[in-house]
This record gives sequence, structure tokens and C-alpha cells, in this order.
Amino acid sequence: MATSSSKFDPNFTQNVINAMGPKVDDRTREIFSALIRHIHDFAREVELTTDEWMTGVHFVNSIGQISTPQRNEGQRMSDVLGLESLVDEIAHKLAMDTEEAPTSSSILGPFWSPNAPFRELGGSIIQDPAPNGQPALMHGKVLDVVTKKPIAGAIVDIWQASSNGKYDFQDPENQTDNNLRGKFRTDENGEYHFYCLHPTAYSLPTDVKDDLVVDFTPLEGDKNAQLELKYDIRLAPKGVAPNKELQANL
Repeated sequence: MATSSSKFDPNFTQNVINAMGPKVDDRTREIFSALIRHIHDFAREVELTTDEWMTGVHFVNSIGQISTPQRNEGQRMSDVLGLESLVDEIAHKLAMDTEEAPTSSSILGPFWSPNAPFRELGGSIIQDPAPNGQPALMHGKVLDVVTKKPIAGAIVDIWQASSNGKYDFQDPENQTDNNLRGKFRTDENGEYHFYCLHPTAYSLPTDVKDDLVVDFTPLEGDKNAQLELKYDIRLAPKGVAPNKELQANL
């Protein structure tokens, strides 16, 4: 049950905020002032005990200790807490004079890599054999949500787990670097197509999902794929959204 803050020192939080030095820039001061106010209000609201506070400290420590260049536990916790999704919503909030909304953005999540290679349009992101994996053809158009015109040169950034539920860096015994990862540029008609695997549920570490939910359909007449997904993407006008890059986590 929430308790009144009147039983606590009414000046304590402001004194902590005032302790920030004069070299702190305005934006950093704004962010940390709000953070201090909210975290102090949280502690007072639940009347956080010393043991509970220390449990939280150990948990935060464990996030840093278990993180590696390939494993970002801080980002994964932001995902679990919904913070990354909220920041993404704030960053991509769009007000337009139309009822049609652009394709929703996808958070990067902990399994995205900046090192995914550009591949030829129509190529495959499947580098290594995937037992029980079902090859699929994914294709579609990237369109301006307002003008409905195709966007040439837009980047489709794709990454997915293999059929065993693991991404490349989780599974070095079976997967080479950048297996099931790739970037593709749309052609002059705003179209893209490439081969991937039918998505399977991916595994999360258990020592301490953001999925594109889509329907694949059977594909006939293509020796490279058993399934097909047509997925058109509608982007906001240039200058309104941050960029023309679409990320998709399958």
C-alpha cells in the first residue's frame, strides 16, 4: 500500500539533485533530476527495506558481470522491463494527417548485430545447414505511407535464430558468424526478396520476445524454399522518421 511521503524528509530528494556539479549539461541534469525524483518516490512508496535494496544492487551487478561483447544483458533487461519498447515508441511517434499508420518499428533487442553483411537482393541469409529448418522466401515492397510511392534503396535488416532456437553467437559449434543475418537494399521499385528460415521460437539464457508474428504460406515452384511470406512495409515520409532502415527480428 502506498504511504504518504510526509513521514520522510521533504527536502532530501531536492538536496540530492542540487548536489550535481555546475559542469553537468542541461539535458543530463534534466534526465538525472527526473530519475532521482522517480526512484526516490518508488523507494518511499514501497518503503524499500535494506535487504530488498541490496538484492537489487546484487541483481544490477550480475547484469554487468554476465555481459560480454556478444551478450548484452543490460539491453535484454530493458527489453524485459518494456523500457526499450517505450523508448522506441517515443522515438518513432508520428502525427500525420492520415488514418493510415506506418509499419510499426521493431526494437533491436539483445540479438541484433551491427556487423550483419549486405547481401545481394534475392540472396539467402542461410549460411549453415539447419536440421528441421524450413527454407522460406520473404518478399515485399517498401512504400511511403503518405504518397504510397515505392522507396528505392531502403535497407531491410534481418536477423533470426536457427531451427534449434539459437542465434549464431549462441551456437558457435553449428553456426558461423552472421549466419541468418543480412541487409538488403530495395530495388528501383521499392521491392525486396531474400531467402530465410521459417521462424522458430528462440531461446533465452536462463542464468540470470520480440517476434514478428506473421503467417507463412506454402510455396510451390521454387526449389530454394518451401514457404513464402509477402510483407509490405510502409514508412513515414523522409524527415519525419529517423531513417529509412527497417529492422526485423524473426
